[in-house]
Amino acid sequence: MTTFSPGITTDAGVDTVVADDRAHVFHSWSAQDRISPLPIAGGEGSRFWDYDGTTYLDFSSQLVNLNLGYQHPAVVAAIQEQAARLCMVQPAFANDVRGEAARLIAERAPGSLNHVFFTNGGAEANENAIRMARLHTGRHKILSTYRSYHGATAGAIALTGDPRRWPSEPSIPGSVHFWGPYPYRSAFHSTSEAEEGVRALQHLADTIMVEGPATIAAIILETVVGTNGILIPPPGYLAGVRALCDEHGIMLIADEVMAGFGRCGEWFAIDHWGVVPDLITFAKGVNSGYVPLGGVVVAESIFDTFRERAYPGGLTYSGHPLACAAAVASIRVMADGVLEHARSMGTDLIGPRLAEIAARHPSVGEVRGLGMFWAVELVRDRATREPLVPFNAAGADAEPMTRFAAACKERGLWPFVHFNRTHVTPPCTTTREELLEGLAILDEALDVADEYAAG
Repeated sequence: MTTFSPGITTDAGVDTVVADDRAHVFHSWSAQDRISPLPIAGGEGSRFWDYDGTTYLDFSSQLVNLNLGYQHPAVVAAIQEQAARLCMVQPAFANDVRGEAARLIAERAPGSLNHVFFTNGGAEANENAIRMARLHTGRHKILSTYRSYHGATAGAIALTGDPRRWPSEPSIPGSVHFWGPYPYRSAFHSTSEAEEGVRALQHLADTIMVEGPATIAAIILETVVGTNGILIPPPGYLAGVRALCDEHGIMLIADEVMAGFGRCGEWFAIDHWGVVPDLITFAKGVNSGYVPLGGVVVAESIFDTFRERAYPGGLTYSGHPLACAAAVASIRVMADGVLEHARSMGTDLIGPRLAEIAARHPSVGEVRGLGMFWAVELVRDRATREPLVPFNAAGADAEPMTRFAAACKERGLWPFVHFNRTHVTPPCTTTREELLEGLAILDEALDVADEYAAG
């Protein structure tokens, strides 16, 4: 038995871990012979460590899902207690923790979103949300933005706008993409955030017009765009989308898989703008992914459609007791100051410190975000805003970002990089001192990016 910092033990040696992984694990999004996965021995709080005892401060929350960090004792205890009591019951039965998790989520959702359909993750949540919208409206088209990611299942990848969609095409019919707001790289030649919001809404209205409003079941939006840039919607934009949906009888789906449950300092990110969607999809932070869980929060009007009409969808593990027990414990922990901490750290520490870092580094074009959800956009030239690496860069073209990420890791920081951006997305429980430590490392590592930038 080998012991690793800080005091975690495992029966498996690193050689066995590596051998089994290389021989039998088929890794997602990867050319199998071109990867060398780092074996992880354990984690606690905002840090994880490998088998050599090298510890990393996690500024990625794994895949932006560990909102409560590693091994939160209350959540671990809830899973252990539930496992001792009842590990599994299929979704046709009523179950105490499943019902309690649904109630706690519904109580925190806006408007009349009073019902929860549980899934195993975010992609399945989006699949079921669009199915509900189509059945409710009798229409088939779903509109989503180009700068988006909604999951890797058939329907969710069709809705996705970024290049991860390309290898799966042609995909399901009825998926239509449009440009969302992005003031720093405006598709509408806007000169201000306000102008960007107005022009983006006009573009969406025009898209609805030419696609035929009576054919559109739903518009799905990441409330705050995640891996495609942490794009904060301009004031009035989400309200404008809501108004367009109301005008044409279109359902509004808020994809909160990444942005929800404390990540943006609120239970749901959409609460920042006071807009009520018809459906909310969630996963990740609802229980920090300790046991897979996602779901759809459903408005009363859509629920009514299925009072006497069977909903044609389901999952064997929908509302799995272990996952729901973890969600109940997580929500209780979040209610005890975690949301306020995430909100204040974003406003009082991360935002101001990133602004200082940006002023020192010519490779930083813009910083943006809220709560524990920030992006640092890297450029070769601030004047032209040329990205540090080309769109969807790979191999030698991605070298500047590869070197930057390596510089972070060498200093004990695990970053979240995508295209020409590094994202600051630590657990929502990360302390002030840990944030300062991680941002200082980020500051140092950006010297590497500066080598490729104009002075």
